[in-house]
This record gives sequence, C-alpha cells and structure tokens, in this order.
Amino acid sequence: MKPIKITLMALVFCVLACEEKKNKVEVTVSSTIEVKKKDVVYQVFTRLFGNTNTRNKPWGTIEENGVGKFNDFTDKALQEIKDLGVTYIWYTGVPHHDVIRDYTNYGISNDDPEVVKGRAGSPYAVKDYYNVNPDLAEHVENRLQEFKALIKRSHSAGLKVIIDIVPNHVARNYKSSSKPEGVKDFGEDDDTSLAYHVNNNFYYNPTESFELPTWENNYLPLGGEENPLIDGVFDENPSKWTGNGSRASKPNMNDWYETVKVNYGVSPEGKKDFDELPEGFDQKGYKKHYAFWQDKTVPNSWVKFRDIALYWLDMGVDGFRYDMAEMVPVEFWSYMNSSIKMKNSEAFLLAEVYNPSLYRDYIKKGKMDYLYDKVQLYDTIKHVIQGHGKTDNIPPILDDLKDIEHHMLHFLENHDEQRIASPDFAGKAEKAKPAMVVSATSSTAPTMIYFGQEVGEDGSEQAGFGSPTRTSIFDYVGVPAHQRWLNDKKFDGGQLTKAEKDLRDFYKRLLNFTINSEALAGEYVDIHAYNRVNTENYTDKVLSFIRWSSSEKLIIISNFDAENEFEFDLKIPMDVLNLIGLQDGIYTVSDQLYNQFKSELVVSNGQGTLTIKLEPLQSLILKVQ
Repeated sequence: MKPIKITLMALVFCVLACEEKKNKVEVTVSSTIEVKKKDVVYQVFTRLFGNTNTRNKPWGTIEENGVGKFNDFTDKALQEIKDLGVTYIWYTGVPHHDVIRDYTNYGISNDDPEVVKGRAGSPYAVKDYYNVNPDLAEHVENRLQEFKALIKRSHSAGLKVIIDIVPNHVARNYKSSSKPEGVKDFGEDDDTSLAYHVNNNFYYNPTESFELPTWENNYLPLGGEENPLIDGVFDENPSKWTGNGSRASKPNMNDWYETVKVNYGVSPEGKKDFDELPEGFDQKGYKKHYAFWQDKTVPNSWVKFRDIALYWLDMGVDGFRYDMAEMVPVEFWSYMNSSIKMKNSEAFLLAEVYNPSLYRDYIKKGKMDYLYDKVQLYDTIKHVIQGHGKTDNIPPILDDLKDIEHHMLHFLENHDEQRIASPDFAGKAEKAKPAMVVSATSSTAPTMIYFGQEVGEDGSEQAGFGSPTRTSIFDYVGVPAHQRWLNDKKFDGGQLTKAEKDLRDFYKRLLNFTINSEALAGEYVDIHAYNRVNTENYTDKVLSFIRWSSSEKLIIISNFDAENEFEFDLKIPMDVLNLIGLQDGIYTVSDQLYNQFKSELVVSNGQGTLTIKLEPLQSLILKVQ
C-alpha cells in the first residue's frame, strides 16, 4: 500500500445554512505525519494465555490453578492472533518480577510474600531486568532462550513484539542474577547515608528502617497461608521511598508498597539536577535530541534504563510499553527514546500518561510514539456504553486532540481496566460493539484490544489479591471465555458459545478492515453535530463521521442504544461534500463489515442525503463508490 501523506490544515469553520437555522461545522484533520496504515496491538497477559486449568481456587498455586508458558504461543496460536487483524503483540509480564515460588535451585532468591501482591506477583514489581519470569518457562534454566524463540515465532507470524519497561519503580528486593558483565544493580552503588544524591538510584530515610503496612479489610499475605518468610518483617535498612512516591518508612496498604521509587535526579524539593531541553526542542526530531545528550552528564538511573532498553532491542524486541511514564521527568524520555530510535527508528514506544496537560510534552519533548487516550476518549465512551453518557461528548474530544490524534492510542480494555462484560462496566460484551467501531475507526492512531475481549471475557474470577471485574494480574488463574477459544490448545474456538463466536467474528471483521483501509490512514470530519440539529430521529445515542483519502471515502455511523433502532435521513452538508470531493449525483454506498447494507447517497443542491436504518448496537462502515 502506498503511504498517504496527511497534510496539516488550519481549523476550518464553515457556516452551513439550512432552512431554518445556521450551524457551525468543525472540520478536523489529522496531524502532519506519514501513516501507511493503522496498527492493531493485541495485549496478552503472558502467564494466563495458554493456561487450560479451570479450577480457579483463590490464592491457588501453579499446581492447583495452572500457568501458561512461552511455548503455548505456538505457530498456530500466533497465526490465529495475526488473522484476527493484529500487527503488534504486547507480551505483558515478561521481565522477571517477584513471584511466590521456590526457584533457588536455579540461583534465584525467594521473594517475601509480605512485599509481593498475589501469589504469582505483580508484573510491575520487576526484580531482574536482564531475565524473564521463570514461571513462563518449560525449563527454567533456559527461560531466556525460550523467550528468544517466542520472539522469533512471533516475527515469523508477521507480528512485532512489545514488552513492558517500568521506569518509575522496581521491586523492593531488586537483584539481578543475570546482568551482563560490568552492569551494576539498581542501588548497588548508592550512598544510603543520604536521603538524596543525583546518582543514587533510590531515595532513602537514612535513620529509619522499613516497616510493613498495617493490613486492612481482613487481608493477609497469601490469604493467610503459612510461609516461612511471613514473619511480620521485611529487612530494609535504611528505608526507601515507595513506588507511588510515599516517603513513609511504613507505607499504607494502598501504596505501592511492594516497589521502591527510582530517582531520576530530581531532589525531594523538586530541583532537577540535569540539563533541561532548550527552547524549541519540542519541534526537533529524535536525532537532534540524541545529539543534545551526547556531551551531557546524566543521572545514573537514566543510563541504567537506557542500557536495559538497548539490551531488549538486541534480543529482537520491537518496542516497549512504559508504565506510569508521567511520574518520570520528560527529559529522561528525550534521552531514553532518542537512544532507542537511533538503534531502531521503527521501535514502537507506548506510554501510560493520564494527565492531558502533559500529553504534548511527552510526545514532542519525550519522543513517545503513542499515549493511552484514557482520560478523555476511553472514560467518555465508557459512559456512553453504560447508558448515562451522550455521544455529543465524543467529537469535541477528537477535535481537542486533532494535532496529536495519531499519537493517542485507543482501547476499551487493558489489564488495568474492568472487563466490558463485567457487571460494573456493561454486563454484556456486545454493548461495546458500536464503541469498538468508533474507537477503531475515528483516528489514524493504533487500536489496542486485550486478550479475551474478543470473546467477551467478564473477569468474574475471585483469584486472590484484588477483586473481580478485572482479570487478575497477581495470581494464577484460568480465563474461562478465552479458555473456550483455546480449546485444549487447539486455538480454534471449538468450545465457544455461538454468541462468543459471533463476537470474535465481529472483532475479526472490524480489525482486519482497519489495517487495510486507506481512508482510516487519512482524514476525519465530524457530521454528528450537524445531524443533531438538522436530522429528525437522530439522537445522542448515535454517532457519525466521515473518514477519507484520495482513494477511499467512508461514512461511519454507530448506534449505542441497546434497546432501540433508529431510522433517519443522514445529512452531509455542502462544505463537507466539497472537502471530500463529492459533487451532485447519486452514489452507491455499501457496508464493509457484514456486506448486508447497500443504499444510495443522493447529493443535490449542495447537500447529501442518505437513508439509514440502524438496529440496536449496530454500526455501518459505508464505502462510497
């Protein structure tokens, strides 16, 4: 497919006349960036994917509840993921994090359950950045080789590989048994007599020892099971600051007590002990950023994380998802990401940033490729799915982000969020179908789905640490709807119900369309606001917009109402017709999802009219012939 050059256009305000009133239509177009096609990221929780054990005992061991392995991602499994319409696979939970299992025979120290969340451990309490989770290997001594083989299989299937890097914090007991020669652990050379030094990796309370939190709400490590390491004490002297920034030597149970915060050269008072980017560097590319840092002295933690990223790139990894990136200075990201891009200019760099006021800094100064569009689009569209939000609130978000729209990755599920089918979200996976169409087609940004989403997983298991509605990331657990697709590792959906098969078919149709459509790598214009004013029976449960390129024009309409169908004459105003290049005439339009809708768009006297009938939760992606 030929690249489409998306041109940055000024905001165009068109005053559109109708019989009784004038309406302002805002034409939003994409940022100046060359997009060949949309990408789709499949996030998979690695230790859960291949687990066929259905017992799901709370706090169950590997022997009781089972665990998935790298080797479960067979050629067949990966091809099925690829055929779903996926271009990147994010293997969540790969770096070696704390676990409650005895691997001392392999030179791995045991982890204290009092500073580990769950039995399987949090993937965001990394203990050794130079190796992988031993639970994921068939042969623990060969775990790194097994992961390398998985990277190779993924690439052979046409999938690029993403793993996590968690820059803000590490496990309380970080100690690498696998680090290359000459590499030192985090904190190994710290001066622990100081609360802060620019080259200390951690912050300290020099005269205090760490104390475990006071457990609340009947919580006990391992659910109260006896363990020789559960003794009310974790030896850390002096105490370090906790991962979420708590300075207390005795953190609260709701703090990230299993982790310690990494120091990036920011003093406790907030002073930055490193060079800041010169004015105008937000407009410069990664090569200029890389050159800027070459003669600068940077904090030791910066170098450690850069070397970790380069290590995994050498392993064959194609990109990273950065946890809680906004808790780390943007200057570090300029240093880190420009180093990565110098090694692999195509590396996929995705960051968790939840403060909209920081988006542009982390993209332009921090050289992030993509950020979660969580606080704006996800939160808003979730309310619409739940029935207490209006579609009227969606176009203003797309307009607000138009200058960075390609960088704002869209999703409806990930490991942090509630499963759509859970009672606390929608209660039924099908209610998200119109939202999925909007999420996947309204911008040039990548779309992300979470494994099991495509078959309606509801996250109802009581696994141990934490509560249902989210599939557990802390314990060994089976994922029931996903396991029915797994079908004893045949990866053919043989145990799925008809509704689950239909849902997966919907995702497969939609995602494959998005990665092949030239219009979805093109431009966007809203027609929702115009139709809300001018079209009878067009409500705040419906959303419509147009995507187009030089070779393809799409009219996309979704009905978020789970109970009611709508019939109306969708209108396209003159200025939009001129923008997308439609003159007076009759145009055939046909649905690209199910090929069951075909109609005529009539353009006459400067207005387009298209009769639409939408069933509950139905979406139409109409291609104009």
